[in-house]
Amino acid sequence: MEWADAVTLCGGGVRLELLDPRHHEDLVDSTRDGRLWELWYTSVPAPDAMAAEISRRLELYQRRLMVPFTVIDQASDKAVGMTTYMNIDAKHRRLEIGSTWYRRSVWRSGLNTQCKLLLLTHAFETMDCIAVEFRTHFLNRRSRAAIERLGAKLDGVLRNHQILADRTLRDTCVYSIIAGEWPTVKTHLAFEAGRND
Repeated sequence: MEWADAVTLCGGGVRLELLDPRHHEDLVDSTRDGRLWELWYTSVPAPDAMAAEISRRLELYQRRLMVPFTVIDQASDKAVGMTTYMNIDAKHRRLEIGSTWYRRSVWRSGLNTQCKLLLLTHAFETMDCIAVEFRTHFLNRRSRAAIERLGAKLDGVLRNHQILADRTLRDTCVYSIIAGEWPTVKTHLAFEAGRND
């Protein structure tokens, strides 16, 4: 298996499958749950920009620069968000899990924990990663807390890292989990996922 090949991951009531235009309507509906595109500190496509975002991610997938997933709630068989393997570095066996968002009604439901358990298990146990990164805006406290709950450690802050659409500057917090930490992190995530069943 190549590092940037599509894969479907299932478990704990969640299915992660390759993003597809057929997910468009569910994803539009998901962004409307909480008007997610209005969050200034992150980037969630507005309803009228969803088709373009799906096309952009799939074009990057065709170039094997990312693997974009649709997050499917198996109980409803509906798409509830997106997540991505990105900044893929096969030579150094590293990647980032990012560009993740979920409809507001599943926040703090355990869905994020289950998704990360699936993605990290595949990254460390199938892809043989030595490190997996997470990045978020310094002021995105909810995202930072969620990353820290996973067991990731803060590597540092990239100051003035990006210019956002509103022309403000983003300081980016870089977190990681390394291979030697994975067994303990996996035990923790499996326990947390089980508590949310």
